[in-house]
Amino acid sequence: MRILLVDDEPDLVSQYRTILEDAGHSVDTAGDGQSCIMVYSNVLAANPENPFDVVVLDYSMPKMNGLEAAKEILAKKPTQRIVFASAYVQDTLVDSIKTLGQIVELLQKPFSLKDLLDTIEDRAIYDELAKLNVNVQNLKDLNPTHAQARSYLDALRKIQKAKTF
Repeated sequence: MRILLVDDEPDLVSQYRTILEDAGHSVDTAGDGQSCIMVYSNVLAANPENPFDVVVLDYSMPKMNGLEAAKEILAKKPTQRIVFASAYVQDTLVDSIKTLGQIVELLQKPFSLKDLLDTIEDRAIYDELAKLNVNVQNLKDLNPTHAQARSYLDALRKIQKAKTF
């Protein structure tokens, strides 16, 4: 996966980058919202179909906060997956719905490096699919987007619910 990490704390960015690269992911970083938009725009110009699989944004940053950066990113690519990293989950959720018109994923700070990796790799979705007897490896081989994996899980849940008496 190609990931953009944006946080104004260099030590955190370094830790996040290390665990994600060790797991085989390609990671770009930025230290504030303005730099994030520059990096995102450059990668988008080179790869308009899929600039990043996920953008992880710190909510509170100098120059431009994560919400403002997300708004600009979604204006360029409305289907971009965004995960906010925030200590203020409720405020972030309310602000994101009001400003972005959609619910984004949230990781409450502080979080473990495992939680970051699990969220980015959609482990919870794949665990649920495995419980529904889906061959997860075959699905992963198709390299679905987060939205596609989530839609598949939702569809299977509806089917399962219809067969439950």
